[in-house]
Amino acid sequence: MTGYLVYDVFTDRRYGGNQLAILPDARDLPEAELQLIAQEFNFSETVFLYPPDKPGHDARIRIFTPTMELPFAGHPTIGTAVMLGDAGLGPDLVLELGIGPLNARVEGSRASFTTGMALKRLAAPETALVADALGIAAGEIAARPVMATLGLGFTFTPLVSRAALAACSPDIAAFRRGAEAHPEGMDFAQYAYVEDGNTIHARMFAPLDNIPEDPATGSAAATLAALLAEMRGAPVALTIRQGEDMGRPSLIEASATPGGPVTVSGEAVPVTRGELLR
Repeated sequence: MTGYLVYDVFTDRRYGGNQLAILPDARDLPEAELQLIAQEFNFSETVFLYPPDKPGHDARIRIFTPTMELPFAGHPTIGTAVMLGDAGLGPDLVLELGIGPLNARVEGSRASFTTGMALKRLAAPETALVADALGIAAGEIAARPVMATLGLGFTFTPLVSRAALAACSPDIAAFRRGAEAHPEGMDFAQYAYVEDGNTIHARMFAPLDNIPEDPATGSAAATLAALLAEMRGAPVALTIRQGEDMGRPSLIEASATPGGPVTVSGEAVPVTRGELLR
């Protein structure tokens, strides 16, 4: 039998944050079953762990949403680092992902990772299209949306108020139009946010990937930090609050320098364990 663990990530308590299923030893699982297992858990991501390909590294990570494999995602990286720390590894880790090796550090229930990937701006979707996707009036959008990536493409949209963020009600037909117009993004995944100094209130929607709303999105937090550092022309240290409008509050810390590396950190806690029946 193959065991699994479930962690809640970007939270210091159970039943908050973003759920993550981890299969610590996936070597005996048939390739054709990986996507089916991720579908069965139906979390935003499921992680399958393998021995590392290179000596000196700690684990090879494969990450699946309910619909596809991803080269990188933030909350699976944080949750896996905490799990490996619970298993006695660390504090310094090198994790092999689809984007290449990633340095991480774990201390108790808190982990961080640093990526040196360059920020890429992919597109500037029309404000009206993004407003339709978010289900809000175009006047609630504070500036032209930007589609950007540090490994996964999201559309980043600043809103004028916390009330506008709470009012978002995604329209899947508009998401389909956006995905057709901008295939370079991750199915037109939308990251809407409100700035309050260095505190960010955010929501992320990816309904075309069977993720109606994500409680915490570390990869998007990393890209937002890189974007804001570039826009402000100065280092940023952000506290990002996500998941509050769906009852799973999450807290993500992200820091970046203009053109420099980005660090994301947060906590994770174990919730359940079990076995897949074969």
